[in-house]
Amino acid sequence: MNIQERIKFVLQSEAEAISNINVTADFTLAVELMLECQGRIITTGIGKAGHIAKKFSATLCSTATPSDFLHPAEAAHGDLGMVSYNDLLIAFSTSGKSREVLEILSMSRSLGVRKIIGVTSHADSSLRDHADLVLDMGRIEEPCPLGLTPSSSMAVMLAISDSLALALLEQKKVTKADYGLRHHGGYLGTAARDEKNSQDGIEPYSG
Repeated sequence: MNIQERIKFVLQSEAEAISNINVTADFTLAVELMLECQGRIITTGIGKAGHIAKKFSATLCSTATPSDFLHPAEAAHGDLGMVSYNDLLIAFSTSGKSREVLEILSMSRSLGVRKIIGVTSHADSSLRDHADLVLDMGRIEEPCPLGLTPSSSMAVMLAISDSLALALLEQKKVTKADYGLRHHGGYLGTAARDEKNSQDGIEPYSG
């Protein structure tokens, strides 16, 4: 393929992978578990999946749901102590076989974590055995010329995490005012406050 062909192929492959996600009742159950969580939502993953998990945690925090990202390597050196029995753990792993992630799930159970949600693709994923609920990414073929670089799988993982966060935001009835309170700087915070202030007859906050 030439450069344009490869780029079009990658974009099409990622879009198709996202459109092929089978949104089952398990997605509803996942949002309900998040809604019922009395502690924090702890996200985890290693490698590229870890970056998605960290971004998911940041999105949750910005939309009124307390969350932390737990790095599997740091967890082995004391950070696992952030986990408590009221927390909900969401683990991201395409293969579901990453040793570091599986160790976290096992050790979290010993600390009293009662609910674990897994986001994975492989049918033989060991993550499925550790999770109470699994959100299936489906079978994914990467558009990388080597067939190795995770791109479509990460697009799917990101789309799933975003859909969970925004569905949760809606269920919690988070308002623009709530959003603005969590964004005291930047364009998004200003936009959220400006609309509320205009509705209240107040001059927009200029920052």
